[in-house]
Amino acid sequence: MYTASIITVSDRAANGVYQDQSGPAVTELLKTREFEVCDTLIIPDEKSIIQKALLTYCDQGVHLILTTGGTGFSARDITPEATKEVIERETPGIAEYMRLRSMEITPRGMLSRGIAGIRDKSLIVNLPGSPKGAVENLGFVLPSISHGLDMLNGKPENSDESQH
Repeated sequence: MYTASIITVSDRAANGVYQDQSGPAVTELLKTREFEVCDTLIIPDEKSIIQKALLTYCDQGVHLILTTGGTGFSARDITPEATKEVIERETPGIAEYMRLRSMEITPRGMLSRGIAGIRDKSLIVNLPGSPKGAVENLGFVLPSISHGLDMLNGKPENSDESQH
């Protein structure tokens, strides 16, 4: 079983203007996939705060760190930029696949700027801020993420599929 933490990045949710729905929706999906959700956090769209949260979870050895929100076009949407400065290796296929599958549902899927990447033994993935978008996007990639976490954490090969 892998550990996961979820960071909701939203000025309005952090200030109590509305209740976060994305974090709980993602938590429920992870629990059905045998992830242990260690922590959830709601923070404002502030680069230094986002980076500090990501680094804290990486330093704690959390396997999967998911962010929801801050991936759009608004001036305050800076989650990908904060993430990019924390990761050591980008994993572009995860974000590319989420955008591809999202565009099958809505053409606006192309507007997500989320990224994914590795820091030490942690995988960080940026998800959209809407509960529906966050759950759909995570659902698209979660089976492959589990295999990626196996490789990242040195577990033996568990698939006959070829690796590229």
